[in-house]
Amino acid sequence: MQLKKLNIVAIGGGHGLGRVLCTLSFMGNKLTGIVTTTDNGGSTGRLRKRSSTIAWGDLRNCLTQLVDQNSIGSQLFNFRFEGNDELGGHNLGNLILYGLGRVQSSPMDSIKLVRRILRVKTQVLPMSETPTDLMAFYPEGRCRLGELSVDEMPIMPTDLMLAPLVKSVKPCIRAIENADLIILGPGSFLTSVVPPLLVRDITKALDKRKGHCVFIDNIVAEQSPAAKLTLDEKLNWIERNIGCMPIDSVICQDEKISSDRVNIICQDLTHNKVPHHHDTEKLIHALETCLNKISSPTNIEIAS
Repeated sequence: MQLKKLNIVAIGGGHGLGRVLCTLSFMGNKLTGIVTTTDNGGSTGRLRKRSSTIAWGDLRNCLTQLVDQNSIGSQLFNFRFEGNDELGGHNLGNLILYGLGRVQSSPMDSIKLVRRILRVKTQVLPMSETPTDLMAFYPEGRCRLGELSVDEMPIMPTDLMLAPLVKSVKPCIRAIENADLIILGPGSFLTSVVPPLLVRDITKALDKRKGHCVFIDNIVAEQSPAAKLTLDEKLNWIERNIGCMPIDSVICQDEKISSDRVNIICQDLTHNKVPHHHDTEKLIHALETCLNKISSPTNIEIAS
């Protein structure tokens, strides 16, 4: 398997990135996940309102996707309180990470401690250690603040930015610089895939990448204005918003998808029991197909 020979970075948020990390968990410390930290809904949103903190929910989800789902650690970090009191709806893993964030010197230290507790070899990193929110602009200049509000927009925003602007952490940049393969998605285009690309030093590292960057498209159309865009319209939107176009190939299932800008790998990706999930073996096969189709040796170097 070619994948085992590579250093891989996967970027995104929510369940999409968690699914990719779970699929590639056999990579161990040769795999790095860079996680979106702009969520302001649910348990995570309530904790962010309590005090200024990064969004912990996607980080917690990605960490638990890298452990045995039947383990005590997984059950502990995925436990959700019921009821309508103060604890109702909160995820215990979010509370643990939030609490560690209050006593540790940095979010990175909190994540390292949880990785030791869960015995996770894969590096899981926040896109930034500084709290920030999404800000989207309508064509006429009005704006919406917050990930939940952006998801509810009736039309595609002309511009998306972080408020405030934040810097990434050095391990994120080093991981991208050393990556042979970079994966974006799947997930919500505006609120999972794009936010890390709005961090300027992440964008600069992607623009100078030595590795091949592949975007994994959703199997089922998302409920957002991005669902109305063609693939090339999405690529053009990214380029206009971040100043470069970091994607070299796209893995998708819809045979109607075409592009004048990137390579397309179209294969069946659907999980047999959960139709909106990417099947692990099918996704690995698609990534291997992508590597085999890379003709120029300068695009990606596979270690011997």
